[in-house]
Amino acid sequence: MEIALIVLHIIVCFILIMVVLLQSGKAADLAGAFGGGGSQTALGSRGAATVLTKATTIAAVLFMMTSLGLALIGSRRGAGSVLDESAPATQAAPASPTPQEQAPADTGAAAQPAASPTPK
Repeated sequence: MEIALIVLHIIVCFILIMVVLLQSGKAADLAGAFGGGGSQTALGSRGAATVLTKATTIAAVLFMMTSLGLALIGSRRGAGSVLDESAPATQAAPASPTPQEQAPADTGAAAQPAASPTPK
């Protein structure tokens, strides 16, 4: 079900993008921004809704519904946010040995036991 909802969401996204890009601007020129000239005003009355404006409304509602559905499925599944994930634990490097723990460098002569004196 999640895969079908993702596919539907992607299709609705493309439809919404295409419908919005196909629409003509409503008083997009500079004079329309200040209420001068032109038959369409920015804050005035609108004409009848065209097929593209109705399709935009439907696609926007479907986009919101699929987004909400995907969010609910994700929260039930236990998928948390990227921010919830903790950084991987790194092991600390072993501390360098203290001078007392270091083994003395043996040269060979010092490592052999001293010969005991023999009586004559």
